[in-house]
Amino acid sequence: MGIINVDFDAIDQLLIVHPRDQNAGRSHKIKIDNSSFERVEEFKYLGTTLTNQNSIQEEIKGRLKSGNASCHSVQNLLPSSLLSRNLKIKIYRNVILPLVLYGCETWSLTLREESRLRVCENRVLRRIFWPKRDEVTGGWRKLHNEVLHDLYPSPNIVRAIKSRRMSWARNVAWMGVWRGVYRV
Repeated sequence: MGIINVDFDAIDQLLIVHPRDQNAGRSHKIKIDNSSFERVEEFKYLGTTLTNQNSIQEEIKGRLKSGNASCHSVQNLLPSSLLSRNLKIKIYRNVILPLVLYGCETWSLTLREESRLRVCENRVLRRIFWPKRDEVTGGWRKLHNEVLHDLYPSPNIVRAIKSRRMSWARNVAWMGVWRGVYRV
């Protein structure tokens, strides 16, 4: 396989300028030098799913699926009484959360997606903190969201995403105009 020399400025221009009509150019191929690239509806790049609709919903679904798989892999550790809560929180922050938040700096969230992310986080936190015994009835009750957030003082997942987006925007602002990311 030979080495392909690619003019990244040309690629930036091709990716930025695309037709709004979804049926236009479906069979067209993009040519750069002697290389031809097929036009696709979506593709995975550095672990992130990019779509021609610029929709982030499928990416978030995939990230939540990865987070749930990770949570499932440590499902015996989170409710265990042998581990401290601090250690369980560290497992959440260092194993599960990075999988869910990978690439979140470029997400623009809708209220529905924010809700799905919070539900995912609350599910993990409920496994860590377990239900509480109701002093009046003597039965077990599920922890309410307010109680969960009192027990877990770190910013919720949506605030973490917004913080990372601001940090990324600050980094982009410091880039020079010759960088493709800055121009976009």
